[in-house]
Amino acid sequence: MSRRMIPSLAAAALLLATATTAAPPAPGTTIFIAGDSTAAPYRANRAPQTGWGMLLPCALDATVRVENRAVGGRSTRTFITEGRLDRIAADIRAGDVLLIQFGHNDASIDKPERYARADTDYVINLLRYIGIARKAGAFPVLLTPVPRNAFTGATADESFPRYAAAMRRVAQQTNTPLIEVGRQGAAWLTRTGAARAQAYYLHLPVGTTNYPRGLSDNTHFSEAGARGIATIVARGLRGLNLPVSTHVRGDVAPPGPVARGPMACPVRR
Repeated sequence: MSRRMIPSLAAAALLLATATTAAPPAPGTTIFIAGDSTAAPYRANRAPQTGWGMLLPCALDATVRVENRAVGGRSTRTFITEGRLDRIAADIRAGDVLLIQFGHNDASIDKPERYARADTDYVINLLRYIGIARKAGAFPVLLTPVPRNAFTGATADESFPRYAAAMRRVAQQTNTPLIEVGRQGAAWLTRTGAARAQAYYLHLPVGTTNYPRGLSDNTHFSEAGARGIATIVARGLRGLNLPVSTHVRGDVAPPGPVARGPMACPVRR
């Protein structure tokens, strides 16, 4: 599909762009997260693996609740086919926020149940997420795919750029807020440097608790990595001029060198 949507998608985009404006958040506003393993919550037996959604509450005041519905291995397709989006539709209310972050598993062409073509299926699916939120009077927000630990020379690569580009087109054509987690995350990794950036992912030596054989994983985050991504998301929310933006109280942790000493907001597992 070219930069111009095919007619049916263009019509859907126009409908979404002109949808009724969502209501301002009341006390108890909820941020729902629809996403994959990079955002998902993990129990103590998976530590230090941490999804960025586990840390997002640390950046918000007490009037906002985070409902992290992200699940490992899910794409825009499987999140829908398993009924997970329908369950969000049943729970989301006017003034709430729906954060939509997919791409890693949509690109799994070897797994047909997950795969969604960037220029067609992925776009159609994103429109459905946006429509669910707006029908409820909530605010959809698109998040480009989080960066993997991959560098070309000294520069961190943007991950899944075709999916990120498709998401940007959807955001533009439906007037949906977008947070550039992929590009900003890659810039953060570049500033950190390839050697130090490994600490933000699951590079674990043999004998690590929960990972006795060690691990070398360039996709999933350590707590420090999740803190950095959650800070990027929080800063993005604060800059969107949505009603919930005034409830972002600050950074989870500065996305710079790995923090040392006690964390200001412990992870609840």
